[in-house]
Amino acid sequence: MPEVTYLEAIRQGMWEEMERDENVFILGEDVGAYGGAFKVTDGFLERFGAQRVIDTPISEAAIVGAAAGAAHMGLRPIAEMQFIDFISCAYDMLTNYVATARYRAGLPTPMVVRGPSGGYVRGGPFHSQNPEAAFLHTPGLKIVCPATARDAKGLIKAAVRDEDPVLYFEHKYLYRRIKEDLPADEEILTPIGKARLAREGHDLTIVTWSAMVFKALEAAEQLASEDGLSVEVIDLRTLLPMDDQAIMASVRKTNRVLIAHEDTRTGGVAGEITARINNDAFEFLDAPVKRVAAHDVPLPYAPALEDFVLPQTDDLVAAARWLAAY
Repeated sequence: MPEVTYLEAIRQGMWEEMERDENVFILGEDVGAYGGAFKVTDGFLERFGAQRVIDTPISEAAIVGAAAGAAHMGLRPIAEMQFIDFISCAYDMLTNYVATARYRAGLPTPMVVRGPSGGYVRGGPFHSQNPEAAFLHTPGLKIVCPATARDAKGLIKAAVRDEDPVLYFEHKYLYRRIKEDLPADEEILTPIGKARLAREGHDLTIVTWSAMVFKALEAAEQLASEDGLSVEVIDLRTLLPMDDQAIMASVRKTNRVLIAHEDTRTGGVAGEITARINNDAFEFLDAPVKRVAAHDVPLPYAPALEDFVLPQTDDLVAAARWLAAY
């Protein structure tokens, strides 16, 4: 059985949901005839037809607005942002309308807004963003950020079936680098709101998500071989709602916590996680909660500068050593 890439896992998940439910459809820029900028929807137009795979104008606000209207009428749209950076163009529609529709008017709004996020690909400031923090404080939305091929498939299927609007941030660096055996006859559904224990440990915890999971695992291996440290890695998978129970259980076990994310430091999700730990598990901490994140600058194009701005494995190792020695 050939291994399935992260990108192919997303394709499989959407394909299966469209086969399962005729109310599921896709809309976005170049998703049909071209098959998507990264070919995630390649072949969908031929299989499902132009009424269920819809090429749209270049207007993210219109894409999300059309998806919301369709969701109100009983359909289950998957709206693609060609690059997730441009979801900012639909911020008003998502936060003021989509997120509040069920609360305000009892309008069903089962819809997914998905797209490629993240850096490490030399994409520069307009094609490398991680916008999760901009939406984290918006009640009514859900946010998922898969790291593995299995979760990429399981979370897109769960997102399509969810009754609330889900923002699905898929990391483009992982598209063709991450591969996994996924049995064709297995129904893979990853529960939204549940973290994954990526590596068990007892000396300190790294809490992270998306592509940073793999840097955390690399750091854990290095710390084990060079320092004898046993590092636990928690892959949150879902940021909203967040699995506080999994975070606190690990904090109570290891007593030292490092939170790592690719987004910029100021106002990042790590600050919210830190506040929750201080509120719910402060008495278990043997050291301050430590954060590793990107520098507070727009992401450069130059490879050397991008590598400096974004968190690397060495940054996680240095922070973990500081925590262990505290």
